[in-house]
Amino acid sequence: MKAYERYYGVAREQLERVFATQRVAIGQAAAWLGEALANDRWLYAFGTGHSHMLAEEIFYRAGGLAHAVPILDDQLMLHKEAIEATYLERSEGYAAKLLKLYPVERGDVLIVASNSGRNAVPIELALTGRERGLKVIVITNLAHTRAWPSRHPSGKKLADAGDLVIDNCGVEGDACVELPGMLAAVGPTSSITGAFIVNAIIVQGIENALARGVAPEIYISSNTNGDGHNDKLLRRYKSRIRHL
Repeated sequence: MKAYERYYGVAREQLERVFATQRVAIGQAAAWLGEALANDRWLYAFGTGHSHMLAEEIFYRAGGLAHAVPILDDQLMLHKEAIEATYLERSEGYAAKLLKLYPVERGDVLIVASNSGRNAVPIELALTGRERGLKVIVITNLAHTRAWPSRHPSGKKLADAGDLVIDNCGVEGDACVELPGMLAAVGPTSSITGAFIVNAIIVQGIENALARGVAPEIYISSNTNGDGHNDKLLRRYKSRIRHL
């Protein structure tokens, strides 16, 4: 079997495991989101390193919520100084300052994603979000987080910091395909499973809001006939969403 076929098999197996084992947690997350949307509240999402892609996943895209805001910081992403970002996400005290840049309020929902679940910034952001009255949903890799110690002074891991934990069902180290002659495995999967989890929460959350009599605002593809519709949303929310 070729390496890409093995990778496909493992990724599919992990998605199936997420679907089979995390349904209750995804359902609870969607219930909180549906309630938030019905009450005119907001969804926020955060991740460091490659997990920041899950924050971007919720934002400004076809079929996506208008009431969705990524928490993005250049210093914690990979497009500027990847090495510095790796060390910064381990730093204590950064998350609280970052969250102050966003108008989060009690009743909002916050997704915090970290595959390892061991670095200080995601842990602190989740803890701070709970202190602020947000419902905090954690997406992490429990196999990995159980195998490695926390880098937070409290000893807590991200799985200890949220109101709800969703396991991406990945393997320790994320990469899943071992090849002869390679020092370590290749083929990470957390972005695949993470994107599914995030969108599953949003899709079900929208249906839950509809059941409450509220149709959440969404974007329509700007590559179809969505420009006029989207422009109205952008004018409405540009002053509130710092990344528009």
